[in-house]
Amino acid sequence: MDPLGQPAPDPSLFPSLFARREFDNDLTLILDAAAALVRGGRVAPDPGWQDAENELAAFDFAAPEPLQDVTAWVIGQLSAGIVQITNPRYFGLFNPAPAFPAVVADRIASLFNPQLASATTSPAAVAIEAHTIRAVARRAGFSADRISGHFTNGGSEANYTALLAALTFGNHAYATHGARAYSGAPRIYVSVDSHLAWIKIAHQAGIGRSAVRFIDTDGHGRLDPVHLAATIEQDRRNGDIPVMLVATAGTTIAGEIDPLEACAEIAWHERLWYHVDAAWGGAAIASDQLRRLLKGVELADSATFDAHKWFATTMGCGMFICARPEILNTVFGVEAAFMPPSQSKGADPYLSTVQWSRRFLGLRLFMALATAGWAGYGHHVEKSVGLAAALKDQLEARGWTVVNDPALAVVCAIPPAGSPSPRAIVQHVVSGGSVWVSSGRFENKDVIRACVTHGESSPDDIRTLVDTLQAALHQVLPGQGARA
Repeated sequence: MDPLGQPAPDPSLFPSLFARREFDNDLTLILDAAAALVRGGRVAPDPGWQDAENELAAFDFAAPEPLQDVTAWVIGQLSAGIVQITNPRYFGLFNPAPAFPAVVADRIASLFNPQLASATTSPAAVAIEAHTIRAVARRAGFSADRISGHFTNGGSEANYTALLAALTFGNHAYATHGARAYSGAPRIYVSVDSHLAWIKIAHQAGIGRSAVRFIDTDGHGRLDPVHLAATIEQDRRNGDIPVMLVATAGTTIAGEIDPLEACAEIAWHERLWYHVDAAWGGAAIASDQLRRLLKGVELADSATFDAHKWFATTMGCGMFICARPEILNTVFGVEAAFMPPSQSKGADPYLSTVQWSRRFLGLRLFMALATAGWAGYGHHVEKSVGLAAALKDQLEARGWTVVNDPALAVVCAIPPAGSPSPRAIVQHVVSGGSVWVSSGRFENKDVIRACVTHGESSPDDIRTLVDTLQAALHQVLPGQGARA
């Protein structure tokens, strides 16, 4: 009870201000020490790490545990039991270490915890996000008077939003009747090297996984416009309904960019919704030197950018940008008596997005952009591209073959003839723990894939990666993989 006899809050959930401040100061030092260990330690999970599933049995939630003890346990588990994407020798998937202003933003958002469904209840937060979306859209070349969009939990949500917009734009009755509104099977067109989330997205939208038409590439990892046009023509003859064309700016395996302008022309001629998935490569717009690579993205009806990829915010933070803002209210509009009245059309995120309750995601990119500016972000992506070029040069000097264009900081390499297979090399390298790379297939070839994602990776880290890969050629035991 408090002095007035009222029930006091549970101190384990709502400690005093003094206790919070004391704990927070200690936590900062503990996290700093953990971060230092991560930066200099293994990238892959420690083989001696105690399986969390075994230790979790002790947490039956019947008896309370001190927050200090729970915190120490969690930090210990995360320090040893995950791939450390914050280690500068992580050259893996599109998961950079977060920029510090984005980490600060997460802390601020956690304290105030605004609910971003409504501009009436969170006007400042909604305005900050809308301002940031407009800034990214203008930087990408979209017309200033035709810009709408919002933050998402990631690229898949943004791409799902694009498909719902495309299906509704193609036939407004889809909003009421779903796929039954179409007289034939709806079809969407993506490159065979696009993100496979499109299969799940088509399923989620109710048009089925077979709605996704995978278009061949041109021998260089880019969508082939000739095969695209032929596939659309054949689908029309079969009575299918082409709805959306997706071009990828930064493919998952090789970071290649589909022919954006050619795709825009085909989409216009075929009356398709044109979407550009720039989840990875979209950050190139920050660089005056590299933004030319994305010429044609401004012709899209919609686009996806992931702030938690090359823009280096914390997970997860995607963006959906739309040049046809009126369609979003048709897709997501709903009447809810329990919600406050809208201040203006399009202002309330719950009326134009998939989500209702949502975290203040956009603060991460707003604070990072406000702190670094486009010039700072331009330097960030150019540095990554420069390190990728150095990686390419060093591998080729040792007899490796780089099979892709590393313009977006992704290098796909094949070891010298007679070497162990790429998969066997990657397995050996990752188990060693000093660096992290991945394997994949590019133009029907097994490759070793390295992406320079970390903003603090250095030339020394590149040399460590090359030396480790080179040593693996002689360390992989016979029988661990077919020779390349």
